[in-house]
Amino acid sequence: MSFNRLVADDFVVSTDSITAGLWGDSSTPNLSTFITSSAQAAGSSGNYYLNVFSAGTSTAPTELEFAVTYGNSNGGGSLLFDSAVAGKSPSSTIYGSYRTLVLGDENASFSFGGVTSSDFYALSIDRNRYKESLLPGSLTLRLSGSISQSRGSALTLTDNSQVVTTTQFNDAGRVFQIVSGSAGTVFTGVNNNGYSLASGSYGLFLPDIATILLNPRALTAGVTGVSASFSGSSLGLSPQTTANVDGNNPGRLIKAISSSAITAANGTGNLPFTLNSQENITSDFVFVRPRSSEYNYSSNPSFISGSTGEVLYNSFINNPQTYMTTVGLYNDTNELLAVAKLSKPLPKDFTKEALVRVKLDF
Repeated sequence: MSFNRLVADDFVVSTDSITAGLWGDSSTPNLSTFITSSAQAAGSSGNYYLNVFSAGTSTAPTELEFAVTYGNSNGGGSLLFDSAVAGKSPSSTIYGSYRTLVLGDENASFSFGGVTSSDFYALSIDRNRYKESLLPGSLTLRLSGSISQSRGSALTLTDNSQVVTTTQFNDAGRVFQIVSGSAGTVFTGVNNNGYSLASGSYGLFLPDIATILLNPRALTAGVTGVSASFSGSSLGLSPQTTANVDGNNPGRLIKAISSSAITAANGTGNLPFTLNSQENITSDFVFVRPRSSEYNYSSNPSFISGSTGEVLYNSFINNPQTYMTTVGLYNDTNELLAVAKLSKPLPKDFTKEALVRVKLDF
């Protein structure tokens, strides 16, 4: 067997961004069906979060899409682990977990558009639904307090990735503000930020961990001119913050999302939760160049006579011909690392040279 050493010019690296629908089988960015599991809600995990499915029934749901939870630094809105220990509950555990994941500092507080908050709603996309990250600028999340509400009386949210000049980062990767708007287009009816400076942004969009954090203060503030006039109280998203009380806060958010997706009685139509996934595919291209004088003889036993050990056909001595079918890539110790198969045999003799491009995707 003969080997040719590859040089730097034989390698080219390319990166392509692949976008796909997030939900179900990745064929659609729109999600219009929201089903929770009655068994999961009644179980111990239901104290921390509620899973949302897109198929089946509440007793037998299928196709897990995302989970909704509520975090409160003071432990409000959920039952205490021990009535004698104040502030320790599922909601405080959720707050601490996300604080470590996103901020990397157990003493830090979440800030939404410059306004500090002691609580938040969180949507975490199921890991099977996205390959690498969520696609910034593809988010359209509509919240409504009732299926009978008109489009103008609900709130439509997106991220501000398309308008920021500098991307912010934290321990969770890229960070964008959740603002009023749709599909990356910011509604600037109040100001260029797309949210009220008094209550802060509507949340944080964290595409690299497929998480959306929502700011309850902004969601419950009545604002005129943001995605049309609406009363924040009508969304039903004012969280229960009383200590040692099960406020079912995740259920409040799920209701607001699902209400907007149902075809309204007043004919406003279906308003799905829209989001895409994104994956960067890195490809290594290896260019293999058999020269005219190379690889014209074969080590295949059929090339020589079994009895004499000579070339079987005299024409193969001065004018040999082979057919390339496979390219093997080896390391310095001659260990086979990758194999590339040609779509059809490629004739090779002293009058021919070849250029084979091998593509390795990661």
